[in-house]
Amino acid sequence: MAGVAALGFLILLEFAARRHGLPGPIAGQVRELVAAPKSGGLLYAAMALMTVVLTWRQRFVAVGAAIGIDIVFSLVRWAVDAGTTGGHPFGNGALWVILGHAVIAVTRRTGRERVLLLKGVGLGLLLVAGRKTGDTWLLITSKTRPVVLDQYVATADHALGDPSWLVGRVVTATGPIGFNVLDIVYGQLAVAAVVVALYQLRGVAVERRFPGHHLVRTFLVIGLLGPAFYMVFPVVGPLFAYGTGTEYWATVSLWAPDIPSSEHWAVADLWPRTPPPISTPHPMPFDGITPRNCMPSLHTAWAVALFIHTRKGPRLLRYAGTFWLIATLAATLGFGYHYGVDLIAGVVFVLTVEAALRSFDRGWDRAGIRLVAHGATVFAALLLSYRFLPSQMAEHPWVSGPLLVLAMASVVHGYVRTTGAWEPRDTPARQPEPQPEPQPEPI
Repeated sequence: MAGVAALGFLILLEFAARRHGLPGPIAGQVRELVAAPKSGGLLYAAMALMTVVLTWRQRFVAVGAAIGIDIVFSLVRWAVDAGTTGGHPFGNGALWVILGHAVIAVTRRTGRERVLLLKGVGLGLLLVAGRKTGDTWLLITSKTRPVVLDQYVATADHALGDPSWLVGRVVTATGPIGFNVLDIVYGQLAVAAVVVALYQLRGVAVERRFPGHHLVRTFLVIGLLGPAFYMVFPVVGPLFAYGTGTEYWATVSLWAPDIPSSEHWAVADLWPRTPPPISTPHPMPFDGITPRNCMPSLHTAWAVALFIHTRKGPRLLRYAGTFWLIATLAATLGFGYHYGVDLIAGVVFVLTVEAALRSFDRGWDRAGIRLVAHGATVFAALLLSYRFLPSQMAEHPWVSGPLLVLAMASVVHGYVRTTGAWEPRDTPARQPEPQPEPQPEPI
């Protein structure tokens, strides 16, 4: 049922993209069977997820086949003098190996083994489809939402002290080193998630079944639901609405994309030097290129999910999850991609999604329903306050700022308390009662 629903959603999104003259997720993925893929690393990460159902010998064969296919593709491109046109010179082999295992599952496997291998293939393809779906969503938001609500969010952000402007100045002061380190962390969030997922799914090949809940599920649901709010609450971010766009980082970035300046669409060139003055916000037109992908911050949501799912791992994994969360929050604010209120909405959003998935797995009870309802209510209240009460929030920051943090903290506290009660308790082993020593009979 989940596979059919995902396929139906992809088909609908394909038609929606083509209606606006854009490449859809299915066409884009089929194209990468031959053309240079946009993200070769993601395709190999998807193949790694698929291999959790294989034995070690089968994994080595799969990796070797993928590398061999990539070498052949590279030689053919070199022979016909075909460039990668902005894509990666590797990754096609990983996609062919994933699809090849789907054929093997149908033709060479039966029963539970067929189902398990198809689940592995589906997991890998869902990761790739999630990326393609997200890219298509972003293009659709830029074409269908000509007006953005950045002035409302920027005004509400005064309640938090304009954190994007503050962290933006800090990141700017660190120069190329600070920017590019954070840029690597920010851009490789999906790869970090695959590492965590591989740890969580390490026992699948032996147990021959998947665990009830793991990080990939949360990542995919976030990517599926989150962009819907981009359509409801379109925001481009302070770097674009109050700055010059990615042109601001062109001098320090090692791989700055060739994107034209959006300064003529901005309110003024203020970020990150001067916070915008408090004034009555209005909707503002913006270009048809920049994605409206700020509210809520899905990078924050994914980083929080990564943090949550590393809490039961070994110490190194827990430290890595904490580092990735802190660095991602610094990047989302410091790069000018998000306002502070975006991050608060992202935290509430991911905890609500995670609570719903865990409640679904264990069976809905009163505590789970109450937690999900509380998170959804707080999330809706945040969006409504950003849209209809931004001026009041900016005028009374010492009241509205703590209220925003308390609202988020209430969801965090509810999640920790409720899920903590769901964890199995370790009961101490029962000690045998001491028995009296037999007394020798008198002579």
